[in-house]
Amino acid sequence: MGFNRLVLVNPRHFPDPKANARAAGADDLLERAVVCTSLDEALQGITLSVGLTARRRDLSHPMLSSHPMLSLRELAPSLPQEVLGEGEVALVFGTEMSGLSNAELDLCQLLAHIPTDATFGSLNLGSAVQLVAYELRHALHQEHRLQAREYPPATHDEMEHFYAHLERVLTGGGYLDPQHPGRLMTRLRRLFSRARVEREEVSILRGILRTLYPADNGSSPLP
Repeated sequence: MGFNRLVLVNPRHFPDPKANARAAGADDLLERAVVCTSLDEALQGITLSVGLTARRRDLSHPMLSSHPMLSLRELAPSLPQEVLGEGEVALVFGTEMSGLSNAELDLCQLLAHIPTDATFGSLNLGSAVQLVAYELRHALHQEHRLQAREYPPATHDEMEHFYAHLERVLTGGGYLDPQHPGRLMTRLRRLFSRARVEREEVSILRGILRTLYPADNGSSPLP
């Protein structure tokens, strides 16, 4: 269906003969698969991460429209433009048993869902991946006038360094309660994800933080 890179996070069994038996000729994809110990590690270098979920939350993620959650068909047309430039998109799927946790969803910039009948709200993982691949392939062939972004977007790891730096400065300055940082930081993540920050802009923002709060000597340099 066009996907050529697979990243697994803490797989229960891998390599696994059962996976090869079910690969339907895609054994080469399994052979090239990368295994990571955390989702944060798996998203290193990614410029747009999309979490697939069937759940709703009271604090929604930024979407490409006014809807609190994008359907797959609404999301798909925007992704080809991301990869035309220097961007790299990650489609993040959870386990069949429990899906993605809230902490994992917080690492994703966008959320999307596959519309299903309310009686049977979830799909097995293989079916979900196949539907996503089909919609993205369809969108790629439909878009003929896409233009690449003028400036490269910030990667996942660059944004995570920035969020950590921002949290330290807000805590050190007394604005953020270190005992309850979660909700504010989640809202700030929403804000910056909605802005689709560029790499150069991250450097500017971190320079401002260093100037405003030079006491933060532990800030990590940009990669």
